[in-house]
Amino acid sequence: MLPDVRGRLGRSLFRRVAGPEGPAQRARIHGTPGPRWFGPERPIRTVHADASMFTGGLAALLLQSLHPLAMAAVAAHSGYRGDPWGRLQRTSTFLAVTTYGTARDAQRAVDRVRGIHRSISGTTPDGEAYRASDPHLLAWVHLCETDCFLRAHERYGVHRLEAAGYDAYVADTARVAEALGVADPPRDRQALAERLDAYRPELRATPEARATTRFLLLQPPVPPPVLPFYAVLAANAVSLLPPWARGLMWLPRLPLLEEAAVRPAGHALTWAIRWAMNPPPP
Repeated sequence: MLPDVRGRLGRSLFRRVAGPEGPAQRARIHGTPGPRWFGPERPIRTVHADASMFTGGLAALLLQSLHPLAMAAVAAHSGYRGDPWGRLQRTSTFLAVTTYGTARDAQRAVDRVRGIHRSISGTTPDGEAYRASDPHLLAWVHLCETDCFLRAHERYGVHRLEAAGYDAYVADTARVAEALGVADPPRDRQALAERLDAYRPELRATPEARATTRFLLLQPPVPPPVLPFYAVLAANAVSLLPPWARGLMWLPRLPLLEEAAVRPAGHALTWAIRWAMNPPPP
């Protein structure tokens, strides 16, 4: 009985994250012979395989929304409201291909994304022009993802890394960032923090950013029975954000409550996701 429940839950989660083509994609990504960008020993494989990515990914979306130009591009072109699961599936497939796939497939995935970016441009409601291919905006998205994935793994990961391992993780992600068009991405944790801090004068919570925050935290596209679990995920994603980002978003910081309830619930949820999606071999 328990193995059946575990299997059904794991398959359901995987379909949500990877889409209907997920099993075939997984077989191709991991089963195709050939050189990879990252060998089995690289930290990026450890971090991106962990269930903590669920929390880190949501935190990254919240943090990314604070750049007005990046948020305007997402609001106008990503379709995240109309097809949020499709966007998640495309993002998770890109991460899987570039992390675990052959070098040839990884480059093809990067080339597709760069082609999409070249077609996206516009102006914000305030009249500022943006281009999705702008290296400055690409760097912001990269920094948010790397920082939030790292923080989530450091807090909830099952195989946590030493400080040198997390520096190496930042260096691994720089390989993908450069391929996407990011100029001189950071290659250790200190440089990552410094680059993030340099963006702070540009950041603000625009109406589009607040709408995105409400959608992600209060109006998620999940069925009612899943809402309590999503609430735990959302609370832990918020707890990963730096205090200055939470201040811009008007998200309260309650250290005692987070320490006593939010983080333990986050550990339990991450364990449950890991248990469901990584069944023992037959």
